[in-house]
Amino acid sequence: MAKQTFETRKGEGGETHQQVSDDSTGTADTARLTTNQGIRITDNQNSLKAGARGPTLLEDFVLREKIFHFDHERIPERIVHARGSGAHGYFELFESLADITKADLFQRPGEKTPLFARFSTVAGGAGSVDTPRDVRGFAVKFYTRQGNWDLVGNNIPVFFIQDAMKFPDLVHAVKMESDRAFPQAGSAHDTFWDFASLMPESTHMLMWAMSDRTLPRSLRMMEGFGVHTFRLVNAEGKSTFVKFHWKPKLGIQSTVWDEALKLQAADNDYHRRDLWEAIAVGNFPEWELGLQLFDQAFADAQPYDVLDATKLIPEEVIPVRIVGRMVLDRNPDNFFAETEQVAFCPANIVPGVDFSNDPLLQGRLFSYLDTQKSRLGTANFHQIPINAPKCPVMNFQRDGQMQMNVPRGRANYEPNSLADHGEDGGPRECPMTGFTTSTGRPEHEEEGDKLRVRAELFADHYSHARLFWLSQQPAEQAHIASSFVFELSKVQLAQVPARMIANLRNVDEELAKRVAEGLAIALPDKKPAAREPVSMHPSPALSIHANMKAVLTGRKVGVLIADGTDAAELKGLLAEIEKAGGSPFLVSPRIGGAKLSDGKVMKVDGQLAGSPSQLFDAVAVVLSNAAVEDLAKQAVAIQWVMDAFGHLKAIGSNGAATPLLEKAGVVPDAGVVGLDTYFAKAAASRYWDREPRVRVLA
Repeated sequence: MAKQTFETRKGEGGETHQQVSDDSTGTADTARLTTNQGIRITDNQNSLKAGARGPTLLEDFVLREKIFHFDHERIPERIVHARGSGAHGYFELFESLADITKADLFQRPGEKTPLFARFSTVAGGAGSVDTPRDVRGFAVKFYTRQGNWDLVGNNIPVFFIQDAMKFPDLVHAVKMESDRAFPQAGSAHDTFWDFASLMPESTHMLMWAMSDRTLPRSLRMMEGFGVHTFRLVNAEGKSTFVKFHWKPKLGIQSTVWDEALKLQAADNDYHRRDLWEAIAVGNFPEWELGLQLFDQAFADAQPYDVLDATKLIPEEVIPVRIVGRMVLDRNPDNFFAETEQVAFCPANIVPGVDFSNDPLLQGRLFSYLDTQKSRLGTANFHQIPINAPKCPVMNFQRDGQMQMNVPRGRANYEPNSLADHGEDGGPRECPMTGFTTSTGRPEHEEEGDKLRVRAELFADHYSHARLFWLSQQPAEQAHIASSFVFELSKVQLAQVPARMIANLRNVDEELAKRVAEGLAIALPDKKPAAREPVSMHPSPALSIHANMKAVLTGRKVGVLIADGTDAAELKGLLAEIEKAGGSPFLVSPRIGGAKLSDGKVMKVDGQLAGSPSQLFDAVAVVLSNAAVEDLAKQAVAIQWVMDAFGHLKAIGSNGAATPLLEKAGVVPDAGVVGLDTYFAKAAASRYWDREPRVRVLA
């Protein structure tokens, strides 16, 4: 009989574990299939029966346990942000911020703090797709020495509503309609626009939602924002207002609407796959953390209220101070255990970070904690490994469902005098180093009657929406107007489109006219504004097109080849793409590969019909005369090139490929280049000037 030995080891929390080794194999028991009680299973293919054709026996505890666990594998999905992708990484501080905050992770330059980040869509369920027009969640859990800090925001710096009282109404309106359960993961329907047209405070967020910000090319290429105004507090108790920004190292990049629609068909998991593959090959996504810092005097001098989550502070007014970076360098080991079970809460802050009186933030402080009990089934959700702090946790909270800790002694209350009798009396308060709520003067000195009201400046619903519109480049403005037309064209409630356009006239007359003309309805009377908007200088920082980085780093180039492709020409192109930091993806009519001019078969990454050009940031076509003659007759090849051109991407080609490009309707421009030019430079950009030739926009 094989001899078993027991190896005792210490876990991270000090708990002991025993691992069984079997000297017959020299490997740990993890190689042996067992029940949840550690009992080895002899047969995982057949249930226990009374005879070969007899009934299954109730005594089959292996079957009962397996089916029981399977029946309970699913937990309630998040009400919003249900579809998400996550990764592990770290935050590295560039400079000490001890003068403005006592938060430990902001003290020592070069120090790295572990974290977990999750990105998500908002409206769709967990089984929806990655690429709808939608806001993206951007949540980061820092495992600091002082406890967990959750910075829970979006890829847009403002929100639809000002007060958390309206959050259930907003979500109910944008989710699939309750009687028919559609549409899924989309706002282009009656109930959302009925709500939005009756809520002028949503107008600024609607401008962002209808822009290309809600069509990110990649999770790695979108900005993140804390949305609310928070406080940083230093060791002397001085408080400074702060807004948090995440700036992607690869720059901001979006898709166009037609491209996003086709991505849904091409790859439902497009963003999730892109994030996973980038980390897997070592192209670690990176963002810089930036702060907008200001005091009460600045806040009082603005024509808007800094506590209003539908407003932003232009970066040209207060520049974003870069203080560190986030690097995601490890994919989850298990999606459910980590990405699905991670529980974020804006109330999770550390000494040196504090809240403001933003009424939307105040409501979120309650909501997030409350929902974890519903989703994760226990008040002890903080003990799940992905949620557990990496610093000591010591308190008198006990018991509850799924209690994983084993507290020792009888001290489960405080104060106690058990230590006077030689027993462990448990932890005590930390007046010197514990969390202290900021006095926050003068904001926290507000006094008055208890009223259900909003501050006066909250009534300005259009100034920042106008600021956003005027800050966009012409192509971006066309996208916004066209998005309004598309979404409102899906609304069947006759009164809603006109009501929405009446609101838009307070933003910009040209915008309102373009939307009305696109819907072929009369321009309605301008809706009176609760507070007349004020003029603000355009903010170039709000434009994607003005801030795109013309680099190929982190981006993917689809290269179409076929039998007869010139081997030397292909080799030179691949070397050029890789030198520029791009990732070539070889596509051919057959997945087995293509026989090149040198007689060698080149293995490819994807088959033509299953690798449409919308999956790539740019494309190149390297073909022989014979291959072009064949492919010019195939709709899939023509569509491959046509979509790349229509989605405003660079197209590189050799001379032999010209007939295929012509068949696809490609008209030469700055983004259509030969392989004898520097293709990688062209591939790093999008060609917005091409758009009027390929589609009609509002």
